[in-house]
Amino acid sequence: MPHVSRRRLLGTGLGALSLAALGACATPGTHSVNADPAIPAATGEKIRLTYWAWLKDFQKVADLWNAKNPRVQVDVVWIPGGNSGGYQKMYSALAAGAGPDLAQIELRSIPEFMLVNGLVDLNRYGAQEFAPLYDPTLWGQVSFTGGVYGIPQDSGPMATFYQPALLEKVGATPPKTWDEWAAVGKELRRAGSYIDCFAISDASPFAAFAGQAGAAWFRPEEDGWVINMTDDATLNVARFFDKAIDDGLVQTGFAHYSPAWFAAAAKGGIASITSGSWGDALVEGVSGGKGKWKAAPMPVWGKTGFGSSYLGGSTTAILAGSKHPREALEFAVWLTTSHEGIDAMIKHSGIGWSPAKDFVGTARQQPSEFFSGQNYFKDVLIPASREQNPKWSWWPVTQQTFNILSDGFRKKASGTSLVDAVASAEKDVMTVFRNKGLTIRKEQA
Repeated sequence: MPHVSRRRLLGTGLGALSLAALGACATPGTHSVNADPAIPAATGEKIRLTYWAWLKDFQKVADLWNAKNPRVQVDVVWIPGGNSGGYQKMYSALAAGAGPDLAQIELRSIPEFMLVNGLVDLNRYGAQEFAPLYDPTLWGQVSFTGGVYGIPQDSGPMATFYQPALLEKVGATPPKTWDEWAAVGKELRRAGSYIDCFAISDASPFAAFAGQAGAAWFRPEEDGWVINMTDDATLNVARFFDKAIDDGLVQTGFAHYSPAWFAAAAKGGIASITSGSWGDALVEGVSGGKGKWKAAPMPVWGKTGFGSSYLGGSTTAILAGSKHPREALEFAVWLTTSHEGIDAMIKHSGIGWSPAKDFVGTARQQPSEFFSGQNYFKDVLIPASREQNPKWSWWPVTQQTFNILSDGFRKKASGTSLVDAVASAEKDVMTVFRNKGLTIRKEQA
């Protein structure tokens, strides 16, 4: 593919910036490896690739590849989760001109690594030919400015995990719309349960709900980024949860999957959770919960929006310092599309949703004893994965955006609404973009 010009990269907010403009973010410099000639495949000699990841027991997965590929061996190095230290370790390595060949990077963090010229454009090594193997929505999450900057590794199409007995206690079935969800929530409160939590300290579920309603907060264009966090879809979601909190329908005193959440869920104090598909493994940690939970499609926003959304997800990306990007790409595709690779990631590393278009994993094709004998992958999650917002695109300061939004949500207790927090966050995020030397403008109606 033709090299994307520096001017266009800067225009879309994904270009190189000086160290001063990046502030505390380490950078390998203003030179892009994607401007250099493509690196040819190794010829004959044995090579070793290094993969930094926070997935548990991931070397056991790589060993399956190693057994069949003696010429290209993969060594896995465990690192802390991305924002818990893993990303800073990667940035520091890139700044030193070092680092691994491959790294686990969240879907939402890909643009931030592009901002520091940290990733190889995999289209230069033939990645586009593999696009038909992947969920098209996930492939869109790694595609920017005509390039591909990571291979989808796992994701989290959303569904609702619920306790049927608690809903039956108030004569309810899993709500099909968010309005029905609120009505069931009122009945559950009278019975002493909450229908769910609302994450005051983590804005990512709110973003997922807004995306389900049809929002697309950021869009890259030739003249810069376009922002619209105050569109009708987002504000309607904010008003809805403002009212849900005001009416006491949701628990805001503790977060999803916290010790307090597990205790409440075990005692019947939490009736359901709308979460990413990876939440099933966490729900299975509820004491005495076997046979007491099921899954259902997440509620929808009336006649608008989408049937589901996605929460979380990672990629296998190839960092700029790799001397063997062709071989690294070959491993990444095997890892994320072969039945052997996917089954091993599920067995050893507990990945969420497989990115492969037609394979969810052998173990996930059977009914679940914990979830009341339900084959919920087939009945709920596969349809959910096909009903997501394809227009949602990540942006270079995603984590800062979520931090700003969460700070605003925390003020709800002192009288600030979620609507106010979203409007204020939009202005603050525009300032963050400009402070990094990025061009951004507000979407015009």
